[in-house]
Amino acid sequence: MAKTTPALRHLMGKLAAQANMAQNADGAPQGSAYELMLAQLAAHRRALKDIQSVERKIEAKRGFLPEYDEWVDAALAADSGAKDQVLTSVLIWSIDAGLYSRGLELATYAVRHGLELPDQYERSLGTALIDEFAQAALSNKLVGDEALQVLPAVRALTDPLDAPDQARAKLYKALGYALIGKVNSNDVDLDKVELANVQQAQPILERALALFDGVGVKKDIERIDRHLKKKAGG
Repeated sequence: MAKTTPALRHLMGKLAAQANMAQNADGAPQGSAYELMLAQLAAHRRALKDIQSVERKIEAKRGFLPEYDEWVDAALAADSGAKDQVLTSVLIWSIDAGLYSRGLELATYAVRHGLELPDQYERSLGTALIDEFAQAALSNKLVGDEALQVLPAVRALTDPLDAPDQARAKLYKALGYALIGKVNSNDVDLDKVELANVQQAQPILERALALFDGVGVKKDIERIDRHLKKKAGG
């Protein structure tokens, strides 16, 4: 499918607002504009299936995402809570593409309105959010200050939602590691980490371990315990 023009995307934004307010009996946006967006989404999914490289799939998603900006922004502004498969698909693609703030913005909307992911994702929205954000952090894509802004927000957003303990443990692990700046399996010199961050990471990693014994943080907790005792003079 050819890329849409700026004028057409602007028009789609206006139509999105109308479609989200005129929901059908199933709660989905209603009208030909939504059908057109679904057709574009299907075409992009077919294109992605033809790409074997994960890296190139991500590049393709980054190229596709601007095609949906006006539609999604208008849906957010309408705030109707329509069961919009375009919006929820763009949510996951945004995380995949490393647009974490955008993904969190859409996730907040989707959770607030109780939206579900399209069937092909085979996961609940809460589980997908926990998995996707945690994996981004643990694979060193979501790092630094951005991780410290996004991960606590994801935790707060998903804590009330049902999800497997093993998945949630990964999110707590990711947040604990972000606090102490741990990358991959490398040990961190805790003397170079802000004491407040180490103190904050301790119960978070302990929570990860409580949720799933095999999450892989036991040695980190032991090192933190020794470090904090040393700092306290014990």
